[in-house]
Amino acid sequence: MRKTIIVSNRLPVKITEKDGEFSLQASEGGLATGLGSIYREGNNIWLGWPGQEITDPKQQEKITRQLRQMNLMPVFLTQEEINNFYEGFSNETLWPVFHYMAVYARYDQGYWDAYYQVNKKFRDIVMQVAEQGDIIWIHDYQLLLLPGMLRAEMPEISIGFFNHIPFPSYELFRLIPWRAELVEGMLGADLLGFHTFDDTRHFLNAVSRILPVNTSANVVSYNDRTVVVETFPMGIDFNKFSALGNDPGVKHQLQNLQENFQQERMVLSIDRLDYSKGILQRLQAFELLLQLHPEYVGKVVLYMIVVPSRDTVPQYKELRDEIDKLVGNINARFRTLSWHPVQYFYRSFPVEVLAALYNYADICLVTPMRDGMNLVSKEYVASRNNNDGVLILSEMAGASKELIDAIIVNPNNIGAITRAIVDALNMPLPEQQRRMKQMRQLVSKFNINHWVKLFMTRLEEVNEMQQNMLARRVNQETAVLIRQQYRKSKRRIIFLDYDGTLVGFQSNIDMAAPDPDLYQLLRELAAYPGNDIVMISGRKHETLGEWFGHLPLDLIAEHGAWQKTKEGEWYQLPGLTDKWKQEILPMLEQATDRTPGSFVEEKSYSLVWHYRKVESGLGELRANELMNTLRYYTQEKGLQVLPGDKVIEVKNIEINKGKAALSWLNHKKYDFIMAMGDDVTDEDIFKALPPKAITIKVGSQVSAAQYYLRSHHEVRHLLRTLKTVHLEV
Repeated sequence: MRKTIIVSNRLPVKITEKDGEFSLQASEGGLATGLGSIYREGNNIWLGWPGQEITDPKQQEKITRQLRQMNLMPVFLTQEEINNFYEGFSNETLWPVFHYMAVYARYDQGYWDAYYQVNKKFRDIVMQVAEQGDIIWIHDYQLLLLPGMLRAEMPEISIGFFNHIPFPSYELFRLIPWRAELVEGMLGADLLGFHTFDDTRHFLNAVSRILPVNTSANVVSYNDRTVVVETFPMGIDFNKFSALGNDPGVKHQLQNLQENFQQERMVLSIDRLDYSKGILQRLQAFELLLQLHPEYVGKVVLYMIVVPSRDTVPQYKELRDEIDKLVGNINARFRTLSWHPVQYFYRSFPVEVLAALYNYADICLVTPMRDGMNLVSKEYVASRNNNDGVLILSEMAGASKELIDAIIVNPNNIGAITRAIVDALNMPLPEQQRRMKQMRQLVSKFNINHWVKLFMTRLEEVNEMQQNMLARRVNQETAVLIRQQYRKSKRRIIFLDYDGTLVGFQSNIDMAAPDPDLYQLLRELAAYPGNDIVMISGRKHETLGEWFGHLPLDLIAEHGAWQKTKEGEWYQLPGLTDKWKQEILPMLEQATDRTPGSFVEEKSYSLVWHYRKVESGLGELRANELMNTLRYYTQEKGLQVLPGDKVIEVKNIEINKGKAALSWLNHKKYDFIMAMGDDVTDEDIFKALPPKAITIKVGSQVSAAQYYLRSHHEVRHLLRTLKTVHLEV
């Protein structure tokens, strides 16, 4: 029976040890709540580290049995693995780089080796329970290699991956020595999810720059698979936080807060100890508030909770010391006998206390330097049942893309945070309610269950799309059908594009000359009785003539402007003019002057701007600019602008590979027609040929062609199999 396997670094349990005995308690974190609807059902399972080093095999066996009753499965890690994989590579390499704090990153080979081995350990345990037809959903930055490792073992299985922290821009990601291995691992998934569109864009940019892959919009074509990259902003359990306000325990805590603070206005700050959270800047902003606005002395308090985290690591210990010092300085400078400006707690609190604080605080101050989503902001909003209160939110938190009715600030701008606090303290109740109502509606709708459902539905859609694409690939079965049609027919015509179809692309266009193997293949195909082989290319007719004039091939050059039968001489399409070039050429030359690595190629009746050698990104930018300019000038001149693979071509509208191919079909009756091409211009052939024709797109699955192949190597292989039919006959 089909099941869903959730994989994360940690299991949703708390393990406590007493006198050598371990006891388990289910965790109530946001992710555990949302995924509870999945992993607790049927034979579904959640797999991860239980959070403790357990080395005794008997204890491991006992805990495994207990966990299996909760639909959980443990991955036991040694202390050394925890140190190097989790504390090391995950938190000292990936965490700082992904949070734009690359100055703290350590690129240690030992860390990487441990990260690789632990991902392998996770793979082996997933393999023990995974079966064909299952869905695997992998979570977060500790397991970036796992999708690829599983894909290698189970090519047909459905894999989703979600990254819960930001994904950095390419300029930062490229600093990691193992960057290619990381993105290759991630691309093992069918669907990759990120919190924000920025993260999605950064990932797509990194992939296209690091690997030789094709990306189109949010789709990556990798290893003959379509990988979809989407944005899924994560939500919270809205109903839980909204209902907590009526909980007796929370009401009791709320009463205590009212007695302790009475007339004081509360600014709430809750964070884990981390340099990405902007805690020091928040304190500096509050200090500036008391300095510039003495009227708030004794009337406003900053209630700051910092949850302990990795404080044995030097950067974290240093950060904690700085927080302690700054809190001490503010309190020493501004406190009165009855008032402490900063109420600072370095510990975690139960959810009832947090809910009471969310309900009581006038302002929630959430200003991380960088954060994947930040659920504290959403928890505060969900708790405000009276639609009052003000949220001040960093523009660097993923939540800021959704909670646009918060006061949005740059966390590096201390003055702006101070002004935001003043604005929040003075915001009229109707304005508070207008903003909070909008945010509550959004947090209520896009809750954790909505997020889970959205991701799983999209994963199913992606798998369906992949199956449709797979059906179009020329596989062994399809190749047999093509050979059968070829064998039965008496008169055959095969249209072949050149660049990208029979040979790979070269940065220097003159270096893509035919090799002996290709000459031999074409010679044997063309020599067989009943075969007409037509080379149909955008290349100059002089070049095609030089390369293939000695072979018994028909040649169509410059997309159809020049044509030549195997027995005849070159002739050009009548009625063509090149007078337009004098107006268009300066535009292309101007683009060339602004773009190092680009050049202009002039053909008889077309001009081509090449940018294959241009820096990635810059070439695309200039190409888009040039396309927009050219479209404006060519609309009424009978010209066509064609974007190709790292080229833009301007040509007479009468010149068309489709028309040229049809003119060849008018000469004779063929009972086998096949066309293969890789470019936009080849789409004209695919559309023009009759329905019985076999049309094959090379290198892309998106096409009007019936089938597709991945590369020119596969094209040659298919043509060789046709050649072998001659030997069988």
